Amino acid sequence: MKKIIVYTLASALLLGCYFFFIKKSENTQPDTKQAAITLKSHSDSFNLSINDLVESYLSVKEAFVEDDTSVIKLKTTDFCKQLEMLNLSELAKDSSAIYETVNMTKSDILANANSLLQQKDITEMRRDFSALTDVMYPTFFNAIKYEGPVLYLQNCPMAFNNTEPANWISNNKEIVNPYMGKHHPKYQSGMLHCGDIKDTIKSK
Repeated sequence: MKKIIVYTLASALLLGCYFFFIKKSENTQPDTKQAAITLKSHSDSFNLSINDLVESYLSVKEAFVEDDTSVIKLKTTDFCKQLEMLNLSELAKDSSAIYETVNMTKSDILANANSLLQQKDITEMRRDFSALTDVMYPTFFNAIKYEGPVLYLQNCPMAFNNTEPANWISNNKEIVNPYMGKHHPKYQSGMLHCGDIKDTIKSK
């Protein structure tokens, strides 16, 4: 009888240890489930062409920072070539409305870039740069469902006549103002970092 009681107690003890230690260990194992993979809407080649276009735009912006009209026109010519090379055919698979919207904004951006190339005064060039920026964001980036690296829409509150604001796109949070530049006739480089971030452009 005593042996039966001892065996029963021993079994209960072992069972208790199992649930306390083994089950507890199982419950505290880290969750190894993989996070859901974000599916892209576009092909790699399309996204690469958009990234090339953005890089070309950023080169134009940097030329404005340096106030160099010859380099501005050279970089704008490169930007126009990148824009014209953009193959939008796969957007037609989504809907004809998206394809037509992006095609129209592409034409508007190109028209402003070509206008910039006709200008001789850097202020007028900057106005065309501001106009093409405003077509690129939000309309163009939203319509193509941008999937590239994070970009920032930045704003200068006194880009023209010290009273008119203007936007530009940057791949860096730091403000380096293409409307004031490094050689402003009044401020020199004193207003180079004037401005703020208005929005973030990123994959949705």
